[in-house]
Amino acid sequence: MSATEQNPPPAQPAGASAAPPPEPPPRPTALSPAGRAALTLVLMIGGNLCTAVAVNGILVPHGLLSGGFTGMSILLHYLPPHLPVSLWYALLNIPVFILGWRMVGRRFFWWSLAGMAILTVEIELIKVPMLLEDQAAAVLLAGILFGAGTGLVLRSQGSAGGLDILSVILMQRFSMRLGSTSLGANVIVLGLGALLFPLVKVIYTLAVLFVAARVTNLVFTGLSQRKAVTIISHHWQEIAQALVSQGSPGATLISARGAFRGQEEPMIYTVVNLRELGRLKAVVNSLDSEAFVVVSDTLEVTGQRIGRATHW
Repeated sequence: MSATEQNPPPAQPAGASAAPPPEPPPRPTALSPAGRAALTLVLMIGGNLCTAVAVNGILVPHGLLSGGFTGMSILLHYLPPHLPVSLWYALLNIPVFILGWRMVGRRFFWWSLAGMAILTVEIELIKVPMLLEDQAAAVLLAGILFGAGTGLVLRSQGSAGGLDILSVILMQRFSMRLGSTSLGANVIVLGLGALLFPLVKVIYTLAVLFVAARVTNLVFTGLSQRKAVTIISHHWQEIAQALVSQGSPGATLISARGAFRGQEEPMIYTVVNLRELGRLKAVVNSLDSEAFVVVSDTLEVTGQRIGRATHW
């Protein structure tokens, strides 16, 4: 019996607050700590600027809603006594940051607090009305601005608070996509909006959220999105050697047996980003034009080389 089994660690007293998760290592970059901090501020200011323009320039003037805590703040703004959206947003974030203090890393917490403050100030100060005659154009532009703003902020070392923190917790624990989590949680806001506004406004808001979710995923992953590639070929050895020799992140040989002939032959499995996918297919085609290649989307990839270390 090991020492750990003989002397188990003492149980944590009931009611004691759980310690926050350990800080993950910084994302590999050539930037210094000061450079990373400056980049984070730029991403936060730019991303929250997009969100503020979407809120004050399109959503509120057109009487539309949004998702998450921003949408809830807009909904409360429409009701008496018509307090500012920025004030409601700050008030709603208080319980979220209490939860975030216990469940996310300290660095992410403080940067998210800064991001929430920046968004609150920009919503209060940025007044750029963009009244578009075409409601569909307004919906599309609002979704693009909202999604781009969320994606830019989440590429930094923090977030804008609110639903962003909850989305990050779910992504850490259950690998749920950021945009998809937001889209699912926004059903609550839409349900409340349906009780107070015409149904057409709720439908337009749903379109805004759908576009924003797609743009958020696109901006957050960008060209670094990973693809899983499976290659079945009689020339597997030459293909594997070519991938490794040409700087590919690596390849794994998986034992496989053909169903028709029963012949055992390894298949190649590798993960690449979008920039490398074209080169990989060209290499495979040059060695075996009849190779069977399957390219699949990945939800999340972590690791030392091709993986992307999260900063939450």
